[in-house]
Amino acid sequence: MAALKYAGLDDTDSEDELPPGWEERSTKDGWLYYANHVEEKTQWEHPKTGKRKRVVGDLPYGWEQETDENGHIYFVDHLNKRTTYLDPRLAFTVDDNPLKPSSRQKYDGNTTAMDILQGCGLTGKVAIVTGANSGIGFETARSLALHGAHVVLACRNIARANEATGKILEEWQKAKVEAMILDLSSLRSVQQFAKAFKAKNLPLHILICNAGVFGTPWVLTVDDLESTFQVNHLGHFYLVQLLQDTLCHSAPARVVMVSSESHRYTDIKNASGKLDFNLLSPLKREYWSMLAYNRSKLCNILFSNELNRRLSPHGVTSNALHPGNMMYSALHQSWWVYTVLFTLARPFTKSMQQGAATTIYCATAPELEGLGGMYFNNCCRCSPSQQAQSEVTAVALWELSERLVQERIGRQAQ
Repeated sequence: MAALKYAGLDDTDSEDELPPGWEERSTKDGWLYYANHVEEKTQWEHPKTGKRKRVVGDLPYGWEQETDENGHIYFVDHLNKRTTYLDPRLAFTVDDNPLKPSSRQKYDGNTTAMDILQGCGLTGKVAIVTGANSGIGFETARSLALHGAHVVLACRNIARANEATGKILEEWQKAKVEAMILDLSSLRSVQQFAKAFKAKNLPLHILICNAGVFGTPWVLTVDDLESTFQVNHLGHFYLVQLLQDTLCHSAPARVVMVSSESHRYTDIKNASGKLDFNLLSPLKREYWSMLAYNRSKLCNILFSNELNRRLSPHGVTSNALHPGNMMYSALHQSWWVYTVLFTLARPFTKSMQQGAATTIYCATAPELEGLGGMYFNNCCRCSPSQQAQSEVTAVALWELSERLVQERIGRQAQ
């Protein structure tokens, strides 16, 4: 069997780049070794850095480890019917010394969405981006469209969405972009959007849940729920449920949840350790906008993880991310304190293109194909809070979200 390269995983930074004639392989127990085809020898140490490394974690769903007739380990991707001698987990390696973690990640906080998509063709791919008429949502949609994807800008304000599509078409007349109305504060609107999208008979390869509100005063939606919770979490939860079949039929497909590092500074469980609905959709006297936002961002990660556990067997993966630190966007307009903080911190903030980079990375990076249930910051995998990693809490949130949707949709149907 000839050695096959797994596109994306052999692109490394300058330090880890192998000299000509060298190949990276892994043993059955996950240790990396290096084959020199010129001198026909192997060694444990990286030929440039001298480091020993190993891969971590289980193989992605659908992958299986096999041994060829020469005793060499190779990997079978049953979903895409391909084989490779490169371990699909090579994007996430650690040094032999556990005190010095090593990553093959080649992007950082200064990377832009366009940097990640350089040389990438997305022709034939269909993507939905919620809240895409401005800010990082617009840059995300624009970046995908300029690289050939058919992009649906799903927005509450259809006039602004049409303006956004016009800007993209001015930049490239052949771009495939369209605007569709989606108001996440109304479950009926979510239902109508999903129905209208399905009527187009398009596949769906990328669903980016980007829309959100921040710092808004307490208000109930038409579905009688606190607005931050519904717009940032429940609306997206229902949207994914309604488009689940389309995603599965389009597999491999990806769902990307835009969360925030602020998820670390909150709790959604009561004193007895159980998920508390009153914390998610509080009464007016118990409402604090910042806390409501933080809780909704925690919900984003929990939902993403549970979604990945449920849909990855069907070829649909989900990852969550933090886009960047205090980027100036329409979100700040709801709260004057945020405007002041942004003014003070502006020299240290990201541009919108930089803010969209991690979203684009999660949506398109070849090395993430088949990998989900992770959290990213600056295009690099990192650990979310302990609570965000709780499967028990994630399941409880999923069941609560299903019940909330069913009660309200059932009530509207009567």
